[in-house]
Amino acid sequence: MSQVEHTAAGVPNDLEPYWMPFTANRAFKAAPRLIVSAKGMRLGTADGRTVIDAIAGMWCCNAGHNRDPIVAAIQRQAAELDYVTAFQFGHPGAFELAARIAALAPGDLDHVFFCNSGSEAVDTALKIALAFHAIRGEGSRTRLIGRERGYHGVGFGGISVGGIVANRKLFGTLLAGVDHLPTTYSRDHQAFTKGEPEWGAHLADELERIVALHDASTIAAVIVEPMAGSTGVLPAPKGYLQRLREICDRHRLLLIFDEVITGFGRLGPCFAAERYGVQPDMITFAKGVTSGTVPMGGVLVRKGLYDTFMRGPEHLVELFHGYTYSAHPLACAAGLATLDVYRDEDLFGRAAALEPVFADAVMSLKGLPGVLDIRTVGLAAGIDLAPHPDGPGKRGFAAMNEAFHRQDAVIRLAGDTIALSPSLIVTADEIGEIVDKVARTIRAVG
Repeated sequence: MSQVEHTAAGVPNDLEPYWMPFTANRAFKAAPRLIVSAKGMRLGTADGRTVIDAIAGMWCCNAGHNRDPIVAAIQRQAAELDYVTAFQFGHPGAFELAARIAALAPGDLDHVFFCNSGSEAVDTALKIALAFHAIRGEGSRTRLIGRERGYHGVGFGGISVGGIVANRKLFGTLLAGVDHLPTTYSRDHQAFTKGEPEWGAHLADELERIVALHDASTIAAVIVEPMAGSTGVLPAPKGYLQRLREICDRHRLLLIFDEVITGFGRLGPCFAAERYGVQPDMITFAKGVTSGTVPMGGVLVRKGLYDTFMRGPEHLVELFHGYTYSAHPLACAAGLATLDVYRDEDLFGRAAALEPVFADAVMSLKGLPGVLDIRTVGLAAGIDLAPHPDGPGKRGFAAMNEAFHRQDAVIRLAGDTIALSPSLIVTADEIGEIVDKVARTIRAVG
């Protein structure tokens, strides 16, 4: 076992023991990108630089980094109640946060089941869907429908309904009986679109083909992201989500919106369901609920679904599901303080107002070497770069390194796509700074 040593700056000399997630470990450890501090829109690096965070941590620090009210709330909670089991016991913060989130959700999405991540939220929603049909006497409804290029976390349920081959190919057959809608993205029809593309609503009709293939009596639920974030910022085409809702209603399928990325202001309203005027049966959330400070996720569930479970003897467990850290006291304190910041600073309204400013700025990158497409919606953007002749992903990886080591910016990659998703506190000047740094990055790797 290696002995951990630290430099004077507190940076470990031995990087080998940590197996990093979704990371090229050998390349990272050869040229580390180490962050040691954060505040607002800025991060401090191990080598003493200040860099701008163009991705809100990882789509999650929507209120910015290390906001004083959130930090103080976490500290107070840690000193008062560190933990209590969520099984058969509770604490006031869990009920208060559930009520606050339900009040922000559209329609009758009135109940919240807490977990700890987006991956857990997705698996929770899928299990609720299956159990709902079973207790209604339609246990044959076990099939789940996802979408190509969808990302729903890394649990076995999430990678089964997800549509990213690299996340699936090493892990066997996964869940049985899963099918997929086609991706909504077509560069030929949608290139350089601000907001929702005009082309693509008809792709929702593929759900009718899947229903005809398998029969509605075998299908439990459909899960989609209103905007596919992790595969390159792919907004739903105009009318697409509405058509999905109509087809689901016609065949009595549950519709789940995965809003782990789009929730809490990324597209303007608190939830994208409100932006699109579509009422799903469940919404998964995580990330922005605590502005990334303490892990938390959850599922918003419509009243009718919840009520279906609330039958039988009152002393019996209605849903055999949950997590040791569901509604953790620190996470709930962070969530309540985060919602206060969103409200007090009108950050959702701010994101909506900045959307056209952000879109115009990012679209100015059109015409730079190797830029094949740009998509923007809300405060999110995807910039497709031409693959390097040596193989896909190499130019994108070079761009991430260039941005961090030489342009003082943190960007996110999806293969050869640069993703931008600044915190909702970003200013117009900071948007300009981000775009300028990305432009220099693209020129350097072009």
